[in-house]
Amino acid sequence: MKVRSVKLREAHKCGNAASFCSILWDQQAHHLVTASSSETTISIHDPLLPSNLPKILRHHRDGVTALALSPNSTCLASGSIDHSVKLYKFPGGEFQTNITRFTLPIRVLAFNKSGSMLAAAGDDEGIKLINTIDGSIARVLKGHKGPVTGLAFDPNSEYLASIDSIGTVIYWELQSGRELHNLKRVAPDIGSDLSSMNVLSWSPDGETLAVPGLKNDVVMYDRDTAEKLFSLRGDHVQPICSLSWSPNGKYMATSSLDRQVLIWDVGKKLDIDRQKFDDRICCMAWKPIGNALAVIDVMGKYGVWESVVPSSMKSPTEDIPSSRSNYNGLLLFDEEEQEPTTSGSLSDLGEDSHGESEMPSRKRLRKQTVFDKDLDEEVNDELNLFPKTESRKKAHSTHKEYSDKGNGSRSMRTSTRKNMQEAFQPGATPVQPGKRRFLCYNMLGTITTMEHDGYSHIEIDFHDTGRGARVPSMTDYFGFTMASLNENGSVFANPCKGEKNMSTLMYRPFSSWANNSEWSMRFEGEEVKAVALGTAWVAAVTSLNFLRIFTEGGLQRHVLSLDGPVVTTSGFQDQLAVVTYVSDCDQHMLEFRVFNIAKGTEPLKGRLPLTPGSQLTWFGFSEEGQLSSYDSKGILRVYTNLYGGSWLPIFSASKDKKSDENYWIVGLNARRLFCIVCKNPDLFPQVMPKPVLTLLDLSFPLASSDLGAETLENEFMMNNFHLSQIQKRMEEVTDAGLDTSSLEDEAFNLEAAQDRCILRLIASCCNGDKLVRATELVKLLSLDKSMQGAIKLVTKLKLPNLAERFNSILEERLLSETKETPNTTLLNSNNNVSARGDVDVSKASTSTERSEMVEPIVPSVKFSLPILKKKVKSPEEIKLGNESVVQNQKAKVDNNREVKGIEDNNAGAVTKVEETKIQSQHPPNVFFKSSNNQENANKAGEVNQSQPQRPSPSNPFFKSSIK
Repeated sequence: MKVRSVKLREAHKCGNAASFCSILWDQQAHHLVTASSSETTISIHDPLLPSNLPKILRHHRDGVTALALSPNSTCLASGSIDHSVKLYKFPGGEFQTNITRFTLPIRVLAFNKSGSMLAAAGDDEGIKLINTIDGSIARVLKGHKGPVTGLAFDPNSEYLASIDSIGTVIYWELQSGRELHNLKRVAPDIGSDLSSMNVLSWSPDGETLAVPGLKNDVVMYDRDTAEKLFSLRGDHVQPICSLSWSPNGKYMATSSLDRQVLIWDVGKKLDIDRQKFDDRICCMAWKPIGNALAVIDVMGKYGVWESVVPSSMKSPTEDIPSSRSNYNGLLLFDEEEQEPTTSGSLSDLGEDSHGESEMPSRKRLRKQTVFDKDLDEEVNDELNLFPKTESRKKAHSTHKEYSDKGNGSRSMRTSTRKNMQEAFQPGATPVQPGKRRFLCYNMLGTITTMEHDGYSHIEIDFHDTGRGARVPSMTDYFGFTMASLNENGSVFANPCKGEKNMSTLMYRPFSSWANNSEWSMRFEGEEVKAVALGTAWVAAVTSLNFLRIFTEGGLQRHVLSLDGPVVTTSGFQDQLAVVTYVSDCDQHMLEFRVFNIAKGTEPLKGRLPLTPGSQLTWFGFSEEGQLSSYDSKGILRVYTNLYGGSWLPIFSASKDKKSDENYWIVGLNARRLFCIVCKNPDLFPQVMPKPVLTLLDLSFPLASSDLGAETLENEFMMNNFHLSQIQKRMEEVTDAGLDTSSLEDEAFNLEAAQDRCILRLIASCCNGDKLVRATELVKLLSLDKSMQGAIKLVTKLKLPNLAERFNSILEERLLSETKETPNTTLLNSNNNVSARGDVDVSKASTSTERSEMVEPIVPSVKFSLPILKKKVKSPEEIKLGNESVVQNQKAKVDNNREVKGIEDNNAGAVTKVEETKIQSQHPPNVFFKSSNNQENANKAGEVNQSQPQRPSPSNPFFKSSIK
């Protein structure tokens, strides 16, 4: 068999002693991350430019023994001999937090499919399951008798597999935390050799578990029964110490103590290639989107083995199993997270009260799951395969019974109006006798209560435990059923009680300069239906359709009459949003109104859209203040200024959740939805054990495109949506006379990311022969350099006609800019223009600077993300003189025409477009505003020269102040 040499280069200095080293790819294969147990640093490499110096992370005090990257590649976790587990932003490498500590060194880390759970283990023998949202320990799994060296979450989200240094493998059921199978000493005993680890790995489809065997082989075990299926046995003469599946599960790479790496065709059980190394390979990672294998040896040298699978065989990235190929990096909680929602606390590990609601058998569940996946998103509620129809109906009626007893309900009641929805408090759960319930659960924290003999015990907890002192618990003699929480205090209310039929409203500030700052109000014959908090105000909506507004100190400011019965209400800073029934409509029609309490105005009012046949189940504001709603059909909508004010559907649960799941909404930010996944028949979470938050990426419910690029199309639409929001915020900040520089930078980075997305869409259109669509896309590019990149792209794809058309579009843009420039220059030369005029004039200048700061954006042959570099312009280049600008623009057009002429004479010279470095000025952009051109020059000089990264959601592991 032909032997190919793989060149290794030093990543870490291990001296003369062998050390355990780690290596992994990110999701898009843009980075390689390495670490060594002999060094305290972590290195982030660029695999395309291996000669470049890597980015170094220096936060551990001892050797780094374990690495793990979240599935969407936004968070890096590291474990060390110093007993700590740390989290970083990725790929930036910014340190976030020490998420947990052990008493002995850590040996292995693993993220679950969603990235919301991190498993950590080591010499302590116990396995910690850590909730990465708030850093809490969901549970600890104990059963190993030696150091745990390998962990793997089942891709189908049912099991966790673990292996220790003495060769024992344990299957853990994540729903209950119990030990399913214990395979004693089925793998080699590695003894005290810390440079090699016993490892295991699930196949990408989750059907088999691969474990090193005792005969220098790899043994495959069944996912459900843990029975031995078959083994891969070849020319390894010593035990296997590392293994890695190909993305489609057809191939496997194995490394042995004999310093060989073998490539296997798993289906045929034959090794198809091999490589001999100078030192033992202790860790391997198959490239997620290519035919390559990254390896690192015990001396800290790493390399990439290209073309691992011969070209005559099926590609390792072809026919990736649906459980993985349908996954696009969204943070989704699946079955392993739901049990922490219902029985995840350490104190309840022994309880099995939820075990009776399991499926009849795991084998049957597995077959149904595969069948469900084949149906994909076409399956509707009527075609649900899981035999739970009766239990669901029971659950619904039980939920209605609970709802009738409290105001935290989301049920229906019979009235003169058909299907009229009862008022509910966002984030509250129904009353359950003898159980603790939520009065409020939002992005800031929770308020819980439990009724005892005639009174209740209320506790307030914040997700960010480091925000300050714990709020003292409270004894409740009023029987509060709803509450609202913000940074300054909490408000409580109860339904009518007692002989006088009185309802009580009470506000408790968390801190005050004065004593006795708590206050309460009582309403006789009038019941509080929903409450809300904002900046220095408290609001309550009552059964008389009154909206009562109080100051933070208890002063009654306003009493407004609403048009119809209230459904719910929510507050954010100065804004109060109220949902009511439309008074002049007999159908299930809702109306929303947004009040600005500080200004005493009503900026928004309109109908609230709902999916046909659904109810409103959550209503509130995002962290950025975006008005949002969620209905019982799983559609999340946000209100925007587009088209005169419209609700955009930015999430559909039907495409993500399983048929036996329900999403209970907590809140959202610009990129993600925060919710709790409840397993049928539950429609809401229990307080104990502590629920686990799930993060779901926002995405428009797009139609299935003939282009097959739904992910890119969704990214394109989301970027447009976020750009419109930034524009709105910039207008508001400008009107307030505040600095917009930070928003300008954010908008520029987002524009650059949008251009990269458009370029990838253009590449997809070209490959799919959708040239008209590609032409439409190129007109949407913001930066002229991006247009030049598009021209070079279609030239490489051998589409000269399209390249010529792109060039004509660029020329038309330059001509249009030339016509606009004299007026702009005249305005800029006149010092007597208004301040608003200065802002308008500077738009063109600023956009030009940013456009020229960007090198040509040209995707590689694999169409990876282009690299953007910002260049600093000299003051002379920034001056906008009437003559200089016009002459420069004319010169640019002439140069461009010369290039086009060359193309006409020689069709093969299309690439001349790129060589003729067109210094173009971008047309005025509404996202970039400043007061004068000198400010633009200073800003250009301050631009960070690092490449702008695609905007990613804020790291959920780093808590911020949440509204």
